[in-house]
Amino acid sequence: MKYIIVGLGNPGEEYDNTRHNTGRIILGIVQKEFGDNFIYNKKLNSQIGEGKIGKEKLTMVCPDTFMNNSGKAIAPLVKSVKAAGKLIVIYDDFNLPLGRIRISFNRSSGGHNGIESIIKAVKTEAFLRIRIGTAPENAKGNARTPHGDEKIEKFILGKFKDEELKVLNNVGKTVCEALETIVRDGKDKAMSIFNAG
Repeated sequence: MKYIIVGLGNPGEEYDNTRHNTGRIILGIVQKEFGDNFIYNKKLNSQIGEGKIGKEKLTMVCPDTFMNNSGKAIAPLVKSVKAAGKLIVIYDDFNLPLGRIRISFNRSSGGHNGIESIIKAVKTEAFLRIRIGTAPENAKGNARTPHGDEKIEKFILGKFKDEELKVLNNVGKTVCEALETIVRDGKDKAMSIFNAG
């Protein structure tokens, strides 16, 4: 059974380099490290790439369904709870400072519409998530989180600055290391290492 690695975001040039497309940005870095080029798959309405970490095969998926319907692209690839055990979803989290990641398993959506769509589609919460921080830090090193629906939407659909994209590129390298650890040593080991910072 292959690992299915998903990068959440929205298709279209207007969403390029926006915070809500962080999952897609990071998956692009993962693809360059472990796999071949993305090819559009009409049936899944997604950009699909194949790859390997060691001997473990990967299918990398960038849904072109728009965020709220991400589950439609994933459901045909994850048809059981057992298969969901090898699903890893990468996505943005404005409650985490830029540069941080958090790995979690079997949690609620936390209000993220893309994750909510996937939970409904695969009928379980028992899959891995890698949340990528997108918020600026305050003086204490915590996330400066936007408040209110309009401010949140404006923030997540805003574009990263060039210096923020450089930080994300380094985050992508960390995510590649985390994925290698997940595949080689399991999710608990990966969480103990990469959630410590």
